[in-house]
Amino acid sequence: MKTTKISIIGAGSVGSATAFALMNHNIATDLVIVDINHEKAVGEAMDINQGRVFVEPVNVTAGDYEATKDSDIVIITAGLAQRPGETRIDLVNRNIEIYKQMIPEIVKYNPDSILLVVSNPVDILAQVTYKLSGFPKERVFGSGTVLDTARFQSALSSLFKVDARDIHANIIGEHGDTEIATWSLTTIGGLTVEQYCRDMDIELTEAMKDDITEGVKNSAYQIIERKGYTNYAVALAITRIVKAILRDEKSILTVSSLQTGDYGLDDVFISVPTIVGRQGALDVVEVPYSSDETDNLKKSADILKEILEGSNL
Repeated sequence: MKTTKISIIGAGSVGSATAFALMNHNIATDLVIVDINHEKAVGEAMDINQGRVFVEPVNVTAGDYEATKDSDIVIITAGLAQRPGETRIDLVNRNIEIYKQMIPEIVKYNPDSILLVVSNPVDILAQVTYKLSGFPKERVFGSGTVLDTARFQSALSSLFKVDARDIHANIIGEHGDTEIATWSLTTIGGLTVEQYCRDMDIELTEAMKDDITEGVKNSAYQIIERKGYTNYAVALAITRIVKAILRDEKSILTVSSLQTGDYGLDDVFISVPTIVGRQGALDVVEVPYSSDETDNLKKSADILKEILEGSNL
């Protein structure tokens, strides 16, 4: 029987929820959790492992970097949170120092693995990971706006009262304040939003679109304000990406990958529709978004580049 091994670096709220989601979706035969607080990792592994009688066979353990050896995928959820009043560049610099120690250890034991970065700011840290790892670009990418896209689809599902899976809509750009909702190519059951609204006699104004876009963008802030962190939906987003990799689905997902010319972008990790399969983040799909949307995508990329240029990488 072929084994599939996934390691998760970071046993915090996202890392532990991800391990639980992966176990429930019968994706891996072995899950390894690594954290600087080893006892926390042990506790999470014990708790999850004791439920394996209810799922397909899987072994969940806690360990050090050596325990991750020969993982198919290493998921990086470890990182520092932003302090009150701290700039994004300050946060990036603190995380870079951690990554300078962490990434070489991961690479040492997993020279052929795919590195999936989830920690925020995900676009920046995916690029940091890429530079520190020396891996080919397709084997290092971030979770990007896969979750933001799901939030967008969920919001539209609630508004139009249809199954979210029948809505095709993307959030592109930075996973953060400059992300872009691509209304120009959003469809419901194959119809454009405008066609659907006309057919169903639904009013959709530009102000309503702006409210939905802002709601998606600020969703994480609202959740954090109430419970202190987000973890469940992001764990499912990670699970979706992992499935696309391990099953070689060639799924088109808005992961954050290195751009090398598409959309007029170069040398920046940012989220655009990307084919994801067993070899990682493959070809970018250059979609004909509106001129406003592509202009905003370039502005988003410029902001990310500015942060990187001001960092200590």
